[in-house]
Amino acid sequence: MTAPRRSRLLGTGHYLPARVLSNSDLERMVDTSDAWIVERTGIRERRIAAEGECSSDMAAEAARRALESAGLKPADIDLLLVGTISADHPMPSCAALVQKKLGMRNVLCVDLSAACAGWLYGLEIADQYVRTGKARRVLVVGVELLSRVLDWTDRVTCVLFGDGAGAAVLGPQEEGETGALLGTHCFLDGGLAGALCIPAGGSARPASHATVDAREHYVKMQGQEIFKSAVKNLASSCKVALEEAKLTAAEVDWVVPHQANLRILQGVSDRVGVPMARFYINLDRVGNTSSASVPIALDEASRAGLLKPGQVVLCCALGAGIAWGSALFRWG
Repeated sequence: MTAPRRSRLLGTGHYLPARVLSNSDLERMVDTSDAWIVERTGIRERRIAAEGECSSDMAAEAARRALESAGLKPADIDLLLVGTISADHPMPSCAALVQKKLGMRNVLCVDLSAACAGWLYGLEIADQYVRTGKARRVLVVGVELLSRVLDWTDRVTCVLFGDGAGAAVLGPQEEGETGALLGTHCFLDGGLAGALCIPAGGSARPASHATVDAREHYVKMQGQEIFKSAVKNLASSCKVALEEAKLTAAEVDWVVPHQANLRILQGVSDRVGVPMARFYINLDRVGNTSSASVPIALDEASRAGLLKPGQVVLCCALGAGIAWGSALFRWG
């Protein structure tokens, strides 16, 4: 098979649980307030998965919607990549369960663990598969069910996150098509791995009465370290993407970023030189959905008709690892 010059998005989809948990609800659960949360994060509410609903359920629904958007069926997919740190089980992979729920057979399916950057990591891998001709259609999903790994007594973390899934199908750019993935750039600094983590439950600290009593199976975060790293590294990866594509900040029509914190996004806006008016923001409604964040926002913006053919769309995300990256699209 002759390798295509570029890959492009063929369709997107997302899924959000029905239950809404507002800041007012959190005021009754933990020592916090709506004003405190909004001032520091910009978040007003988030979605929480229903009892019995799993990460693979949400991922499969987002995938179905992306396939429908692309005009494809599960049998048309050559590779399935799922970014998540909250899979249904330690094993098998979430991707294996999504494959089963979509009715796919004998397709390579892999989980990627890069937290909030997971979907972008998947996009970079998918792009290489399509560009080399190794795969023709790749389904990339980001899904998180973080409400089950949050300490609901810790106001630093429990106010930030929400549940959801987003997905996209990547395929080759055909002759005459203008839409394309112009580039991806992913990075990781393991020196900051402890700044955002779930300490117990792995081989380093297996589950025990001591780890459960110490609440070590929940997300722990060093907020200031993450904030400084996020602004610096997100801005840097965005600049690298623009430089490689020989584009300027003035030519960016939309930034569709990881929805973590409004102050972080303002910092990125200032450093990159793209005004906040061109940032698509949904964190006030959905909170930080980690690896699902960028594809959820991308699908919302697309379905709202905001992303027009020929426009330049810049995506970026940063999460545990510390892992971060960017992706640049010519929409079409």
